[in-house]
Amino acid sequence: MPSQRQTQLIEFLQTEIALSSDAIAIGLRQAGQATNLLPMALWQYGLVTTEQLSQIFDWLEDLGPAAL
Repeated sequence: MPSQRQTQLIEFLQTEIALSSDAIAIGLRQAGQATNLLPMALWQYGLVTTEQLSQIFDWLEDLGPAAL
């Protein structure tokens, strides 16, 4: 079951980054149990640009410590 922070991240990815549910599912599968690696997995598989990755990291930083 996803944590509240992971749910917030997924909502952010869908609304602000405009990622599809399928793209997010691929990222989650690739990140495995380490959900904190989701942004990097999305970038590694070409699902987000470096600019979008930076935007995701900025958003996570704004959430504060233990974001995922």
